[in-house]
Amino acid sequence: MSSTLAKIAEIEAEMARTQKNKATAHHLGLLKARLAKLRRELITPKGGGGGGPGELLDLPGIIEGAKDGKGRGRQVIAVARTCNLILIVLDVLKPLGHKKIIENELEGFGIRLNSKPPNIGFKKKDKGGINLTATCPQSELDAETVKSILAEYKIHNADVTLRSDATADDLIDVVEGNRVYIPCIYVLNKIDQISIEELDIIYKVPHCVPISAHHRWNFDDLLEKIWDYLKLVRIYTKPKGQLPDYTSPVVLPYSRTTVEDFCMKIHKNLIKEFKYALVWGLSVKHNPQKVGKDHTLEDEDVIQIVKK
Repeated sequence: MSSTLAKIAEIEAEMARTQKNKATAHHLGLLKARLAKLRRELITPKGGGGGGPGELLDLPGIIEGAKDGKGRGRQVIAVARTCNLILIVLDVLKPLGHKKIIENELEGFGIRLNSKPPNIGFKKKDKGGINLTATCPQSELDAETVKSILAEYKIHNADVTLRSDATADDLIDVVEGNRVYIPCIYVLNKIDQISIEELDIIYKVPHCVPISAHHRWNFDDLLEKIWDYLKLVRIYTKPKGQLPDYTSPVVLPYSRTTVEDFCMKIHKNLIKEFKYALVWGLSVKHNPQKVGKDHTLEDEDVIQIVKK
C-alpha cells in the first residue's frame, strides 16, 4: 500500500506544479485518471461498518491525509460511504479551512457531497473506436482528452455522450462507477461566540445550519433540515374505531411511499390480506378516501388498512 501512496503523492505533486490552462487540460485529465485508478485501490470494499435503518453514527474526526490512511481515516470514510446523510460539524470561527480539508478527504474516497451523478452517457462496445457526442458546448473536454482518459482505463471502444458542460473529473467518475452521491449538512457550532450580523450571513450559505451545542440553540432547525435532506415520509396508523396514533409514525423513504410499500414495511403478509385502505391527509381529495395498494401517500397522512 505504501507504494500506492507514494505514487498518489507523486501525481498530486505533479498536478500542483502544472499550470491549469487549455494547453495543459489534456495532460491534467490524464493525471486525474491515473490518480482515480490509484485511489480505487485504497477504497475499502463495502460491508462491515455502517448502521442499520434510522441509526445515527458518530464518526471520529477526519484529519488531513485520512483518505491515505492516516488516523484510521480510511475505515472512518469507508463507513461514511454507506450513510444516507452526512453531517459535518465545523467551528463557526474557522469553518472554511476545516470544511475544505474534510471535503477533500471525502472526495478522494469517491464520496460526492450534495451533487448528482454527471449527465454523461457511457457505453463500452466491442469495436468502432471512441464515438464522442456533445449535446452542448464543452469548455474542458475534447475528443483527444476523452480518448486519453479512456485509454488510461484500456478502453478503446465506447460511446460517450456529454449532455452538460463536463469536466475530466466528471468523466472519470462515470468510468470508475463507484462514486456515491450523499446529501450533506454543514453544522456550524459555537454561534454564541459571533454577532447577529455574522449569523445573518451564515444563514444564507447553502446546506448550512448554525447551532450552539453548549446552549442547545437552533436544534429544531437542524432536525427539520435533517428530515428534509433524508427525504423521509411519516405515515400515521389509525386502528378501526380509534384515534390515530401520532406517537410512532411508520417512516418510509421518499422513493417508496405507496400503500403497498406501507404494508410491506408493517409485515409482508399484510398485502396478501389487503382489501382497501382509508386515507386522510394531503394525498387525497376527500377525508377519508378509499384507495388501492398503488395509491401514493404523502408526509403525515393517516391510514387505516381494511383486510379481506
